[in-house]
Amino acid sequence: MDLLKKEIARKRKLLEDKQLIDDKKKYFKRGDLNAKNTEEVLQKVGYKKQESVEAQGQTTEGAYSFVADGQNILPRTEVIRRLRERGEPILIFGETEPEAFDRLRQCEISQPEANRGFRNDFQEAMEQVDAAYLQEMFANAPTAKEDKKSDLAELDESVSWESIQTMAQKMGRNKDYDMDVIITLLTFLLKLWNDQIATYSKHEIMSTKVKMTRVIYTQTKEYVKPLFRKLKHHTLPEDILDSLRDIVKHLLNRNYITASDAYLEMAIGNAPWPIGVTMVGIHARTGREKIFSKNVAHVMNDETQRKYIQGLKRLMTKCQEYFPTDPSKCVEYVSKKDRE
Repeated sequence: MDLLKKEIARKRKLLEDKQLIDDKKKYFKRGDLNAKNTEEVLQKVGYKKQESVEAQGQTTEGAYSFVADGQNILPRTEVIRRLRERGEPILIFGETEPEAFDRLRQCEISQPEANRGFRNDFQEAMEQVDAAYLQEMFANAPTAKEDKKSDLAELDESVSWESIQTMAQKMGRNKDYDMDVIITLLTFLLKLWNDQIATYSKHEIMSTKVKMTRVIYTQTKEYVKPLFRKLKHHTLPEDILDSLRDIVKHLLNRNYITASDAYLEMAIGNAPWPIGVTMVGIHARTGREKIFSKNVAHVMNDETQRKYIQGLKRLMTKCQEYFPTDPSKCVEYVSKKDRE
């Protein structure tokens, strides 16, 4: 009994120290005790309770922010939200909450645009076109025709359709040379597209049709940047290079149907299982050796590859528009009279 009385007295003194009971208050809530214990633990590890909501700019009372190097960092709830937006774990095994905040800060510094691929690219391109139009109208900013010098500065003015055809005659001997020819043709088509947009009058620019054309051009230019980067640094994968080489040859020969077939073979693939399945069941199939990376659907690899493959198709369509040929060699042939 003496031990029991001592334990009761000890716990009563502990509750009195935490100001949960006194001479007038004989009972307490278990939730109040848990809140007191939580507060003590947070204070020990470096958390500080916000006394003033207005001063800290928070909307929830009782929020905690860790104090490190004399600076208050984000509340834990905000850290969790931002980590989940980036697809990161909210807490790694053996990691403290301040270390989780440091990890979030490193992620935001190294990858400031983590969710860029999940945004509406078309809407973003439309906003860029609207902003450029307002600058042209009210701030006397450079027009699209003047912009082409900076956007397409890498293309020599002496480059023409005939000169690219001459360059293409030596394709197939050197991979680096082939990549240079491919990027020259694609940049040339972008330049022609930009020149076409620059010829529109101010009245035509206000129309919905021309606005959509400018939006698609802006979006395509953003889409093909990763492809241009790989071609410029000669780091394009072998299987995509083979397909692009065939596409460029057919485009320069103005055989757009064959070029479209080569494009579909690159984008969709012609393997029995284009998404990369090589074994079904326990026995090897007869045509298993025919399944290799060239026949895999590249549009299913990642979002960046899908985008520049889509941009490539738009440039192929523009190539057919600028350099027409016989209707039997065109894809969805539309005459110049019908376009007008």
